[in-house]
Amino acid sequence: MFKRLFPRRRSVDVPPVHRFDGLPPTPEESLVVVGDIHGQLKCLDAMIDMLMEKTPSARWVFVGDFVDRGEQSAEVLERLRALEVARPNTVFIMGNHEEMMLSFLQDPEGAGNRWMRHGGLQTMASYGAFRLSEHNAPEALRQARDQLLELLPEGLEAWLNERPGLFQSGNVAVVHAGADPAKPITDQRTQTLRWGHVRFGQVPRQDGLWVVHGHTIVDMPKESNGVISIDTGAYATGRLTAVHITKSTTEFLQTRG
Repeated sequence: MFKRLFPRRRSVDVPPVHRFDGLPPTPEESLVVVGDIHGQLKCLDAMIDMLMEKTPSARWVFVGDFVDRGEQSAEVLERLRALEVARPNTVFIMGNHEEMMLSFLQDPEGAGNRWMRHGGLQTMASYGAFRLSEHNAPEALRQARDQLLELLPEGLEAWLNERPGLFQSGNVAVVHAGADPAKPITDQRTQTLRWGHVRFGQVPRQDGLWVVHGHTIVDMPKESNGVISIDTGAYATGRLTAVHITKSTTEFLQTRG
């Protein structure tokens, strides 16, 4: 006869939470959130024209990833900075691609080749002719960084550094990549906001907060389970998507470059 050395633990069935129980997205003001631009100036210009016609009084928020992959990153950044002058309440979230660009400016040897492999080559080319590839020697990266700093418009590096990681209005939060569903939105790690979280979109938040994000490409924009996804891969598809959220409606808007 065998004796149990340890008592058997009683199993407790805890049903997983799969449903978002919050109210519909209800910002404090009419809100437009624009997805990842990635150097697509024609898409951006078409979107701005559409928003000026359809939502001129709304607050506009851009989810980040203004640069890389597309061919006109320099022009996109200048267009956005000019837009901020014309519409001072516009919000520009920092994406992971802006983070990689800033890391290159601060540490070209340590961060340069990674950025080049993920779209930095196109951004560099938009500022001039650089003899770079996806794999570069440290000296080549240092020289390219120094050259880029001379070519950047005055104040641009500081402007990029000042971009926030989060914007919230009512029960709607806007981030670049995602948020940890187990943590309050104001307690998120910068890494999570810019690069995403493994449980984002899989486990619903329990605080009733909707999260609008880009970063992860979707075939069609979607609103589901407390998450609104709007990155439709403008650099690859030519489709730039935005979502217009009011206290009573949610509408997707799209332009082609």
